[in-house]
Amino acid sequence: MLMIQYKTLFLIILFIFSTPALAQEQEPESNVTYTGLAMHGQPNHSADDTHLDYAHPDAPKGGALKMISIGTFDTVNPYSIKGVSAKGLNLVYDRLMRRAWNEPFTLYPLIAKYVDVPEDRSSITFYLNPKARFHDGNAITAADVKFSYETLKEKGRPNMRRIYRLVETVTIKGNRITFTLQDGQSRETVMILAMMPVLSKAWWKDRDFDATLLDAPVSNGPYKISEIDPGHRITYERVPDYWAKDLLINQGHYNFDTVVYDYYRDDTIALEAFKKGDANLRREWDITKWESAYADIDKEKIVREAVPHRRPERVHGFIFNMRKDLFKDIRVRKALSMAFDSDWAGKNIYYGKLNRIQSFFPNSALDGSGEIETDTLETMAKWKGDLQSDVFLKTLDITDAKPLRQRLRTANDLLKQAGWIVENGQRVRETTKEPFVFEILLGSAQEEKLALAFTKTLEILGIKANTRTMDPATLQNRRNAYDYDMLMHYWQNSLSPGTEQMVYWSCEAANQPARFNFSGLCNKALDHFAHKIAEAKTYEDLTKYAHAIDRILLSEYITIPLFYKNEDYFAYDKSIMRPKAAPLYGAVMETWWMAP
Repeated sequence: MLMIQYKTLFLIILFIFSTPALAQEQEPESNVTYTGLAMHGQPNHSADDTHLDYAHPDAPKGGALKMISIGTFDTVNPYSIKGVSAKGLNLVYDRLMRRAWNEPFTLYPLIAKYVDVPEDRSSITFYLNPKARFHDGNAITAADVKFSYETLKEKGRPNMRRIYRLVETVTIKGNRITFTLQDGQSRETVMILAMMPVLSKAWWKDRDFDATLLDAPVSNGPYKISEIDPGHRITYERVPDYWAKDLLINQGHYNFDTVVYDYYRDDTIALEAFKKGDANLRREWDITKWESAYADIDKEKIVREAVPHRRPERVHGFIFNMRKDLFKDIRVRKALSMAFDSDWAGKNIYYGKLNRIQSFFPNSALDGSGEIETDTLETMAKWKGDLQSDVFLKTLDITDAKPLRQRLRTANDLLKQAGWIVENGQRVRETTKEPFVFEILLGSAQEEKLALAFTKTLEILGIKANTRTMDPATLQNRRNAYDYDMLMHYWQNSLSPGTEQMVYWSCEAANQPARFNFSGLCNKALDHFAHKIAEAKTYEDLTKYAHAIDRILLSEYITIPLFYKNEDYFAYDKSIMRPKAAPLYGAVMETWWMAP
C-alpha cells in the first residue's frame, strides 16, 4: 500500500500538473502529486520522468512484427468466457490505468488521468483524460466506463465478475466516475478496478456480449484490428494518431506499424515456417526445441537469445483432480508424485538445464518451501486440525531426491495403506477390485512425451494411465468444466499475488466452472490466507501470506511439479531490436522495434 502520510483523503494525481486548460476539467482539490498507484510502497517513476526505465523513448516506428501462434481462435472478445480469443488483443483494448513491468504491482495513467483514493481504499474516483478517444474519434466518457463495468460484472471473465461485484455504488459527475466498495473489501480491489478495460457503449450496447465475435470492434488501444481470417490469421495496424502515445506508460512502446499472428495447428511446422522467414520473431517455450531444433537457423539473419528475468515462473505439472474419488486420498497423490522419474526427465527432456519446481512461487522470495517466519507458522497453527503435518516442518520438499527404485517401494506402501493392492500385476481397490485406471489430458506433443514416460513408470506399480492430447479449444472446454482425472497444466503467479489467489485456491472457485482451482482443493486455512494476501499493507506481510499459501499447497500434493527456468527464450530477425535492460518481469515485446 502507499507509504505516505495521509489526511482524511489522499489524492494520487497521475502525471499531471495544473494548467489553465485543466481548470475546466473538474480537477481534484489537492496539492499532493504522485505519478502512479502502487500496491505497496511508492511508484518508481516521478512526474519528471518521460518514459519507463526499460523503454527506449526514441525507438523508431515502422516495420512489421510477424509471429506464430499454435491452435486456432474464434473470437476477438478476450473478456467473455465463450470461445477462444485471438492473440494480441491487449493491443486494441486500453484500460483506465496500465501496469508497469519494472515494479511488483504499480499502475500508471492511461484513460484515467488521475484518481482519488481514500486512506482505507473504500472507493476510487477516476478523472478521465479529456483527450481519450475511441478509434472512431468519439470521446471516451464516464458512461462508457460505467457500461464496461456493468457488462463485465455480469458477463466478463470470472475474476472480473468477482471483483466488480464488490462495488456498492457507481456515481458519475461530468468526466469523473466513482466506485464505492462494499464494506470489508481488500486493499487490492481498487487496483483491479483501475485495470478495467473500457468498451465503447455505442458499439456494444446492441450486441450479444456472450456470442463469439469476429467483427473488429470499435476499440481504443495503440493498435486496431485490420484483418481477421478466423482461426488462421489476425493482423493489427498501429494507430498513428493514437491519443495516448506520448504518455509515460506508452513512450517507446508499440513501435511496429503492423503486428501479425499466423496460426498453425502444429508447433513443429510452425518452427519450420519461422526458419523459412514466414515469421520474424518466435518465443520458444520448449527447452528441447531450444537446445536441439535451431541448429540449422541462418545465424547471419537470426538472433537466438535467452533473456533473464526475476519473476515467479509457471508452476507446470500433472494436476490431480481431487473431485474424483480416485485422488481424494493424499496417500495416493503422494505415491504417484514419488513415481515420477524426475531425474530421467530432467536429463533427457530438459537437457539438465532447468530446475525442479519446489514451490508455487518458484524463482522468487515468495517461495515458502524453505525456512519461513516463526510468526507465520504460529498463525498457521490456528488451523492445525485442517492442515497436513508437513506444513510445520522446518523445510518442505515434495520432490524426493532418493533413487527411483527406492521411491517406488515407498509409493507401493502408500498405495497399500490407501487400500490399493496388486492382483495379477494390476493395481486394484482391495474392497471392490476396481482397477486403478485414469486419463491424463494434454495439450502438446512436449507434454505427451513427459506423460508417456510417466505412464511407463506407473505400470511398474500396476497402474494404467491413458494419455489424450487435445486441440486447444476442446482442452479449454474440458478444463473449464473440470472434466478430467489428471490435467497437465500450470498456474502463473506474479511478484504481487492478490485476489487471483482466491480464484486459484478457494473453496468457492473449486465449485464454480471456468475458475483456476484445477485440483478442486478446499481448505479453510488456505481460504483465509488467499483472502488475506490481497489485504497486505506491506510487502513483508504479503511475503508471509505467500509463504503460508505455498506451505499448504505443497503439503497437499495437488500436483506433480515439473521444471522451471529463470530466463525467456527468443529467436528473431536481426532487423528487430530491443532495449538493453530487461525489467523485473522479463522482456517486454511492446518496447521492441524494427531497425530503420
